[in-house]
Order: sequence, then C-alpha cells, then structure tokens
Amino acid sequence: MALTESNEFTIGTKAPDFTLINTIDDKLISLKDVKGEKGTVIMFICNHCPFVIHVNEALVKMANEYQQKGISFIAISSNDVENYQQDSPELMKKLAKKEQFPFPYLYDETQEVAKAYNAACTPDFYVFDVGLKAIYHGQLDNSRPGNGMPVTGSDLRNSLDNLLENKPALENQKPSMGCGIKWK
Repeated sequence: MALTESNEFTIGTKAPDFTLINTIDDKLISLKDVKGEKGTVIMFICNHCPFVIHVNEALVKMANEYQQKGISFIAISSNDVENYQQDSPELMKKLAKKEQFPFPYLYDETQEVAKAYNAACTPDFYVFDVGLKAIYHGQLDNSRPGNGMPVTGSDLRNSLDNLLENKPALENQKPSMGCGIKWK
C-alpha cells in the first residue's frame, strides 16, 4: 500500500457535475439531485483502503450530524474493480448497509468523475458552498491507521462550521493521505 497525498484542487472552483449509479439503491443520482441546501461534501472513498476503514465510523457520525444542518454528503468510489474486486458495486452496497451510510455511495465506473475532481487518494475530501464553489479540499484530521491519534474529523468539521457560520474558508488546508486511486 503506497501512501498517496491528494492533488491540488483550487478553492473557488465549481464542482464538476456528474450522474452516477448509487450502489445502495441502484438508481442514477446527479450532483444537482443531492447537493445540500447549505453545502456539499464529496468524498472519494473505497471499500478496502485501510485509511478509509479507519475513518468510516467518524464519516457516518459526521454525516448524520451535519445533514441535519443542511450539508449533504456524497461518497464516490472510482477504483478499477477488475483488478480490485473488493471495490465492486455489489460489495459497495454490502459495506454501505453494514456501516449504515446515511449518504449515497456512488460508483464511478469510467473514472471520469475522479479525473474531473483531480482526485488522487482514498479518502479525499471536498467541501462546496451552496453555489457548489470549493471552499475546502484536504484531510479529515491528523489521524492515520497506527499513529495513535483519535479520529475527530477536526479539519473537515472546522471547514463545515466556517461554512455554516459564514466565515472565510480555512487558510491552512492539509492534503488528505491514503491509498492511491486504482486507475485502469
């Protein structure tokens, strides 16, 4: 497992639109269908990455909390499922049910959405305001598997709190780190 850092994504960039299959209910979902009334979090995750597994519980908790405040959460997996079968749509559905994901878990079969977002790793977090302009791209927090730091979600939480309180975007945005997206 090679540690990969997230790529640059310029603050102020409009969220690239997409329509993908939601593996939870097998329905097509577009960004405009699920964007939040106050903001939107887009997360590139997958089933097997230890960095994602490490934060899944915190993601569910955070989504349940912030969705009540008008922030929607959307998870996308873009991994090559031919070579990484544990990330197949069928297993995505099983994981979403097991973890009780309160957000759609979309499958980016062509990897075009990951490319449009310049996504590099799992997990990779993007926060957009009500107009779908990027205000944050970075890590959940400083916790990593094995480093002994608790998963707090502090970086993402601070970004969302600033958005909800109409404060400026965080100045110090640390890149996310995790497994590299498995490109075809």
